[in-house]
Amino acid sequence: MKTTPLIILLLVGIAAHGQSIVGTWQLSEEKTCFQAESQFEKSDTEKELESGFGSTSKTSVAKLISFTEKGGGEEGVFSKGKKKGTGTTSFRYKISGQELQFLDKKSGMITSRFVIEELSQTVLRFHDASRDCEIKSFVRVK
Repeated sequence: MKTTPLIILLLVGIAAHGQSIVGTWQLSEEKTCFQAESQFEKSDTEKELESGFGSTSKTSVAKLISFTEKGGGEEGVFSKGKKKGTGTTSFRYKISGQELQFLDKKSGMITSRFVIEELSQTVLRFHDASRDCEIKSFVRVK
């Protein structure tokens, strides 16, 4: 009888740990190697101006990436109020351990590899396998 609560807690912990990448994600932050390794501090003026960027824009755009259960997906830039995105590209993917692999549609060969740093219910963060300083962060929208 004492083992039943222990088993339930163990199963809940396993289920919470195994988050799924399936869904639609919006790019929230992207850092290049230059930005990540920049040794220059931002001035107060730059910080003030940076917070105002995009706040007066009349149109909103977002870079979205969607992953399906069957190993496919789509990436593109979407504007507010539009159902179709611009520059959308479809892709195939596979997850192997902590690595997200994008595959060629026809041959199935790996075209690019990313290391998943964080995958939770609301956050996806990964970096290029060959350049760990290029980081992309996404938030789940669907």
